[in-house]
Amino acid sequence: MSEHKKLKLSFNSPVILSFTIICFLAMLLNIVTGGVTNHIFFSVYRSSLLSPLTWLRFFGHVLGHAGWEHFFGNITLILVVGPLLEEKYGSANLLFVILATGLATGVVHFIFFPGVGLLGASGVVFALILLSSFTCVEEGAIPITFVLVAVIYMGQQVYQGIFIKDNVSNLTHILGGVVGAALGYVMNKNKMTNYSKSRKR
Repeated sequence: MSEHKKLKLSFNSPVILSFTIICFLAMLLNIVTGGVTNHIFFSVYRSSLLSPLTWLRFFGHVLGHAGWEHFFGNITLILVVGPLLEEKYGSANLLFVILATGLATGVVHFIFFPGVGLLGASGVVFALILLSSFTCVEEGAIPITFVLVAVIYMGQQVYQGIFIKDNVSNLTHILGGVVGAALGYVMNKNKMTNYSKSRKR
């Protein structure tokens, strides 16, 4: 008799899944508290640098969302792209990308848009999208996929930022893309360098 293998759930992408769960819990807390937790923890705006919460919000704003549509729009893309990137670059590197994106977008928004609150994982989404275009990078070559993604996504954000006035932070998207592209280049360059060194040994 052949034994049937039992199917089981696999926590295949710890950083992406943890990020998703935390965003979901932050969304629930925001609903329960009537927006208080988003204001205190999960959005970034001009406040005293002497307050520990200000520094927490530099990172925490990527966890908050204004509503379910906002949440699902960002998380769906993160769940599609993120696990593949975590498998390629490792959990620690992907966590660094998320933290770096949060800090970069949070600080810039803090400085240049003092009267407006920023929240949401859209900057992380754009960082992962640009990062994913580096998955097939070769030494000394820029992938055509990266060029196309950069032109389409970043060009769209520049156009909307200039000609369309809405509530979407186009600067956040652009900064997220820049962070993802820059870290993708660095990580792939380091990987290629280490690979070359290992072959010479």
